[in-house]
Amino acid sequence: MKKVELLAPAGNFSKLKTALYYGADAVYLGGKSFSLRAYSNNFTNEELKSAVEYTHALNKKVYVTVNIFARNKDFVELENYFKYLQEIKVDAVIISDPGVLAICKKVAPNLPIHLSTQANTLNKYSAQFWVESGVERLILARELSLSEINEIALSVKDKAEIETFIHGAMCISYSGRCLLSNYFSKRDSNRGECVQACRWQYDLRESSKGGEFYTIEEDDKGTYVLNSKDLNMVEYIDKMVSSGITSFKIEGRMKGEYYLATVINAYRRAIDAYYQEGESYKQNELYLAELKKTFHRAFTTAYMLNDSDETVNLTGSQSNGNSKFMANVLGYDEEKALSFAKCATALK
Repeated sequence: MKKVELLAPAGNFSKLKTALYYGADAVYLGGKSFSLRAYSNNFTNEELKSAVEYTHALNKKVYVTVNIFARNKDFVELENYFKYLQEIKVDAVIISDPGVLAICKKVAPNLPIHLSTQANTLNKYSAQFWVESGVERLILARELSLSEINEIALSVKDKAEIETFIHGAMCISYSGRCLLSNYFSKRDSNRGECVQACRWQYDLRESSKGGEFYTIEEDDKGTYVLNSKDLNMVEYIDKMVSSGITSFKIEGRMKGEYYLATVINAYRRAIDAYYQEGESYKQNELYLAELKKTFHRAFTTAYMLNDSDETVNLTGSQSNGNSKFMANVLGYDEEKALSFAKCATALK
């Protein structure tokens, strides 16, 4: 049985190294343009080439996000960008727009294409359409149950791989298609500039009677009516594998290295244990305990188990986790750290 891929985010070169060191089989990252995380550090063209060389030396893979909702003016530069990504031998590009996909196929025919979750693929007929259009992997919409995912996976079996998110922050909008950031800050979330307005606290006001504010608080922390919980499927790896998913994706190109190291390490261990022990891997409390150490919102399985009424996080914006990152260990002798780099923010 081929082991499922663990796919991790890499917001910069240092995070890429962290992700690979702690067990990711592949990383996804963005260049300076055309990515939905414009405020991550991202990679210059030269850094992309170095990232591919570094990752391939470890027999692992690099996927580059080109998943903005493109405008006419973007396409001239896109052509050159795809040619360059093919030249440096990235393992795939992640695309959401059919026009962008068509240009990629035309100018870089040897560049594998993965369909972004932004394309909102929810059914087997759409999946078959995208496969016929040249897509080799479908990153499905987040609003699907495991049984629905299984039906889609069976419909494209031996023709395309299936990728879904397994952990991390989720958008309150449909698979990330959101306009709140545009409305409130004129920063386009669909072109990589989201301010995460869904995480803000909101008040309710009746405009025709003097603008009086009404209390709609869920608790004394405020009201976060658009704030999603964080996905956590570590206890359901067996069900995800059985549903036909071939790549487990961790969200978080904007997250810090401590978050990435902890989350990737937990899932690496859990996945390996599943293939060695079967369902009994769940008896080990280590994996969930590790995930609780990081900054996170309340956990949810979202739509995977058909309990989507539990996705909104009404009690606050984010938990601090139960552990604090203090330093990076730079050297050690047996079990004793010899040198370390302090984390100034953690020590304040």
